[in-house]
Amino acid sequence: MIELLLGERGWGRRMLFLGCALVLAFLVLPLLVIVPLSFNSGSFLVFPLEGFSLRWYETVLTDPRWLSAGKNSLIVGLSATAASLAIGVPMAMALSFYVLPGRAFLGLFAGAPLVVPPVILAIGLFFLMSSLQLTYSLPGLIIAHTVLGLPFVVITVSAALSGFDRTLLKAAASLGASPMRVFRTVLLPLTWPAITTGGLLAFITSFDEVVLVIFLGGPSQRTLPREMFDSLRESFSPSILALATLLTLVSTALMLISLRARARIEGASY
Repeated sequence: MIELLLGERGWGRRMLFLGCALVLAFLVLPLLVIVPLSFNSGSFLVFPLEGFSLRWYETVLTDPRWLSAGKNSLIVGLSATAASLAIGVPMAMALSFYVLPGRAFLGLFAGAPLVVPPVILAIGLFFLMSSLQLTYSLPGLIIAHTVLGLPFVVITVSAALSGFDRTLLKAAASLGASPMRVFRTVLLPLTWPAITTGGLLAFITSFDEVVLVIFLGGPSQRTLPREMFDSLRESFSPSILALATLLTLVSTALMLISLRARARIEGASY
């Protein structure tokens, strides 16, 4: 069927490639426009540039407001990622290796934050955190971001374990290895790329989240996305473009690491 749609002479494939290239350009080109604008010496977004300057990067790297927001983003992101891994990895292994009561429900429950709209999730977590007196606090924000990042860990690790050869675990156990040693020397090294990918996705999701921070964060828990949102709404500054460029570079580097880990997963499965 696909061959009929694409055509036997290849013109359909060329049209498909061209369409994909146009969609990719539509998504990426706006990001590329931000980069030269972030080096503009003027205070307005104009082409051609008024001059080349690093003043806006200096502002981002020296302004206490941006530094405090960056610190909060790192604290929340790293803590939520660690909590997501601590909960998600054992959960994925339990769902993959054992027949648990309510196994299907647990799988759906773990992936629910991916399909629930962020506003609905934020409202529900707000009422929950209010009853626990955790609103406008870093622990409450970390718990909320953990809920958001947990599905990425569970789904990624579960996908890697779906093709895992369990006879390796039995072979290690038959040679006298304890369950903890089997986990540490056999299971963990083979699933480490999937764990790394899940952790990176959880961190990126947490670092980029703004809706939960608006509902659950107070004045002392302002993260970079929240600070950027408020700056765009109140008084636009080209320093946001400099910060966006830096965040784009960081996100690209993390995604490249994730792709390399995914390639290792696929290579290990054959």
